[in-house]
Amino acid sequence: MSTARAARRLPALPSHHALAAAALVLLSGGAAAQASGGQLQTITVTAERRLENIRDVPSSVSALQGEMLEVLNSGGQDIRLLAGRAPSLNIESSFGRAFPRFYIRGIGNTDFDLNASQPVSLVYDDVVQENPILKGFPIFDMERIEVLNGPQGTLFGRNSPAGVVKFESVKPGKKFEGYALASLGRFSALNLEGAVNVPLSPTVSLRVAAQSQNRDDWVKNGYPAGPTRELEGYNDNAARVQLLWSPSKEFSALANLHTRDLKGSARVFRANIIQPGTNNLVAGFDKAKVYQDGINSQDVSNTGGSLRLRWDLGNGMALNSITGYETVDSLSRGDIDGGYGNAGAPAPIGKPFGPGFIPFDAESADGMPKHKQFTQEFRLESTGSGALQWLAGVYYFDEQLKIDSFNYSSLGGNTLNGLAKQDQQNKAWAVFGSVNLEVSPQLKLRGGLRYTQDDKDFFADRLIAPPFSPTFIGRRTAATSASNVSGDFSASYALDKTTNVYGRVATGFRAPAIQGRLLFGDTLSVARSEKVTSYEAGVKADLMNGRARVSAAVFSYIIKDQQLTAVGGAANFNQLVNADKTAGQGFEFNTQWLVTERLLLTLGGSYNSTKIKDPGLRVDACGSGCTVKDPITAPINPAIGKFAPTVSIDGNPLPQAPKQTLNFTARYSMPIQGGDLVLLTDVVYRSKINFFLYESTEFTGKSLTEVGVRAGYNFGNGKYEAAAFVRNLTDTTRVVGGIDFNNLTGFINEPRTYGVSFKANF
Repeated sequence: MSTARAARRLPALPSHHALAAAALVLLSGGAAAQASGGQLQTITVTAERRLENIRDVPSSVSALQGEMLEVLNSGGQDIRLLAGRAPSLNIESSFGRAFPRFYIRGIGNTDFDLNASQPVSLVYDDVVQENPILKGFPIFDMERIEVLNGPQGTLFGRNSPAGVVKFESVKPGKKFEGYALASLGRFSALNLEGAVNVPLSPTVSLRVAAQSQNRDDWVKNGYPAGPTRELEGYNDNAARVQLLWSPSKEFSALANLHTRDLKGSARVFRANIIQPGTNNLVAGFDKAKVYQDGINSQDVSNTGGSLRLRWDLGNGMALNSITGYETVDSLSRGDIDGGYGNAGAPAPIGKPFGPGFIPFDAESADGMPKHKQFTQEFRLESTGSGALQWLAGVYYFDEQLKIDSFNYSSLGGNTLNGLAKQDQQNKAWAVFGSVNLEVSPQLKLRGGLRYTQDDKDFFADRLIAPPFSPTFIGRRTAATSASNVSGDFSASYALDKTTNVYGRVATGFRAPAIQGRLLFGDTLSVARSEKVTSYEAGVKADLMNGRARVSAAVFSYIIKDQQLTAVGGAANFNQLVNADKTAGQGFEFNTQWLVTERLLLTLGGSYNSTKIKDPGLRVDACGSGCTVKDPITAPINPAIGKFAPTVSIDGNPLPQAPKQTLNFTARYSMPIQGGDLVLLTDVVYRSKINFFLYESTEFTGKSLTEVGVRAGYNFGNGKYEAAAFVRNLTDTTRVVGGIDFNNLTGFINEPRTYGVSFKANF
């Protein structure tokens, strides 16, 4: 959910330096991790577009797969469940189950606009998902999720200066097999997942997978006249069909069709839940109750497909073609002020109001009635086993979208009183190549380059002017065109057969971005290209005869002209700005230890320090009376009739960038009456975060620790499993984001969930 009030021009902002770190917790399926004679399972990844042992990849890479993904998904959570499960990976959303915002090593984007540009690229089955709504596609029947830290500007197609999150679905195989999984949980949650693999002939295989996640509303609206009486429920259904044709060793074709339909609540904003002068919840806070006079709803429909072709050309070469098409239609609407009434309206229209002080009513919606994305990649690569390996390719991207921004009068019967439209077309192309050279059995070098050309055309109109809008001066237009050469170079050295050390320098690029939320202003904002240079060194080792695994890395980076979004503030803007420089540095580590045949422990951790460095860059701070650092009085803001504080953000950390993260899991199994009892716990921790670019007491999120536990019984030679689970065991409640232009509005993390599940394999 987003606010429909538009940006006003901001003064410049500062940038600073950052210590960043991340915990690479390599979570593999517990049973698989204990196979092979009591050794940890070898983890293979495609981080550099080739399947290889994760130990041999000279960069920070983590992989989540198998049992652990199933455990994390057991409570029916969306893609945000991955937050903190890999080094410096944070994910949050002000839309609920749609529009996740990704951050790696502190680098991300808090922009809530539907054409927001994010510096973390999401790649699903080799197809880039550029629009943030596409990035919320559910996780099911997944072979592996890879998190690639740091710039990935050589091998992956779109805007990846912070890194890439890469999803690989289970592919069709040669055997008839499948599984069905069902779970029942708190709030009448019903989650169903399953897949079936059918070999149709010796050369054709079909795999069909589906997931249905459902939960009843559990938040009641205590305001008698509120049009939406219950909130926080959802029905989220997705399916994927894959057809693999392999007529010979020289050719294969994999077709993929997928769809999603989500209906339910948008993000639930809660008015004045933060105590003034602190970041504590107000006394007596009840997360199961709100008091709102707005309408809350969310609808997302997503359909797409891809075709992956591979030809073995002989002479040690293969050609790959990857064609992708995606389309999405979405509408999210919510009560942005989080309460009811309007203190500024004449009595009795806006009276009473609450909870707390509601200076004016704010109810809005954002919709994307038209969207399409087409991508095409051709990649030629070597297939031999010699000392020299290479690949080269071309990439094309074409996206068109339309966005509608609505404003409503909550006091006037939730009627429409503002409408603005945006239209954007984005075309880009790139050529790229990389080379791997084995100088000696110990020393290996890798290097690559990518040239990118990116062009955008944008226009916006305001068709209905809401209250407090300036006189509209006509259609606003903007266009950008940018090119860039990015690349990376790395060297790895094998100290022995089980230990590698490596060093890497890499650059990344994010194309210019345009925003134009014209409901409450006439100004478009354009952000210049963002460029990052990163340095990294690390070690990866298998220890104790394969019973333990360790990886650790240190890194630093400098971002020039970082694209930042000043969200909210007293004028309720959504304004793009560039910071002169942002610096980050830190370390990350992960460990796995198979203590015994039945006990597996993992521990990962990270430390991030980020700083914005730009003494001339200032933003409007909150219009809700929050406590900000070093405010400077600005002219009267006509929307709220008072002075708005303007603050420098020089030296501030990046928003949604925790300094520390920790991740721990323990899995223990024991034989019981023809089966195995499996006990598993997982803990994820992150330190405090800033919600906005400026620093304020109220809009600083407290540290958050969440614990999950699960007890399962495997029987029938592994064909069946019955389990009980609890997510957020301690029922910890934290404010994880805020709305700062109206009052001390916040939104919270997911409550404790629990339930039982049953899985059958065939």
